[in-house]
Amino acid sequence: MLILGIETSCDDTSAAVVEDGKIIRSNIIASQDALHLRFGGVVPEIACRAHLDSIIPVINSALTDAGVNLKDLDAIAATNTPGLIGALLIGLTAAKSIAWVLDVPLVAVNHLHGHIYASHLEHENIQYPVVSLIVSGGHTTLFLTQGVTNHALLGGTIDDAAGEAFDKVAKLLELGYPGGPYIDNVARTGNPDAVPFPRAYIEKDSLDFSFSGLKTSVLYHCYGKDMQTHRRFSTQDVADLAASFQEAVIDVLIDKTLLALEKNKAKGIIIGGGVAANSRLRYKLQEAASARSVPFYYPSLRLCTDNAAMVAGLAYHKYLKKDFASLDVEAIP
Repeated sequence: MLILGIETSCDDTSAAVVEDGKIIRSNIIASQDALHLRFGGVVPEIACRAHLDSIIPVINSALTDAGVNLKDLDAIAATNTPGLIGALLIGLTAAKSIAWVLDVPLVAVNHLHGHIYASHLEHENIQYPVVSLIVSGGHTTLFLTQGVTNHALLGGTIDDAAGEAFDKVAKLLELGYPGGPYIDNVARTGNPDAVPFPRAYIEKDSLDFSFSGLKTSVLYHCYGKDMQTHRRFSTQDVADLAASFQEAVIDVLIDKTLLALEKNKAKGIIIGGGVAANSRLRYKLQEAASARSVPFYYPSLRLCTDNAAMVAGLAYHKYLKKDFASLDVEAIP
């Protein structure tokens, strides 16, 4: 079975053809990083304009790379939630149009569930239930995953997502955009204990996240509480700052994931999303999982960022359940 997946939830335009929910025949991603670089974050209007320019060429490239024609497709899938409303509408409208013309089923996919499925594309025989941690620029969310299409929400961010905090701190430190890879790289030579940044656990046993206070702490460390003078930092100072900030984020992510694992008697851990590419997070979560004798599943770097392969792959399982969407399905931010 061949499914064309379309992903436009934020600032990457992606289309992929996946066979039987597992074999990635193509996975084209048009990045907008260069467009948003000067702003240090995603500008929705610019993102939408870029999606409009890219959507048809990206779909055509996905079909060409897969060696298939539109008539070979069995279904069309698209992300319909969550994300930037304008961006979602562009990909979803394209998917609706193709499904209508071809008279094939349309499958609507939750973006976060897609990130969970990214690990299923590369790992066999995942034993349920597992705790799934999705960490990206827009989301920091914990799920109890009891099956490929069965995800119960356990907790999420009450303010800033971890990825957004990485972007903002990278901008403060003048490292570059997107911030995650820059901080990951610079922090390798830094001391994670150099600056005692706070860890926000909210209330006892809470599985929700908050990173706004940490972000503010980094801001005050750089500018002072009067916000008048930017302190001058050496290269080592920047590395120490990056490492200390990164450690504060990762400590909370891991502690809450392990709490969810214990509370739900889960058999393993899945991680997904752009921040799942962070080398320190992978290392420490693998270490924690090994200490508890539970498997840790994570996608390769190419499947951490937003991509349509995870959308098409998950759609296969929804197709088998005849979980189809009507042509009036809405985009939900």
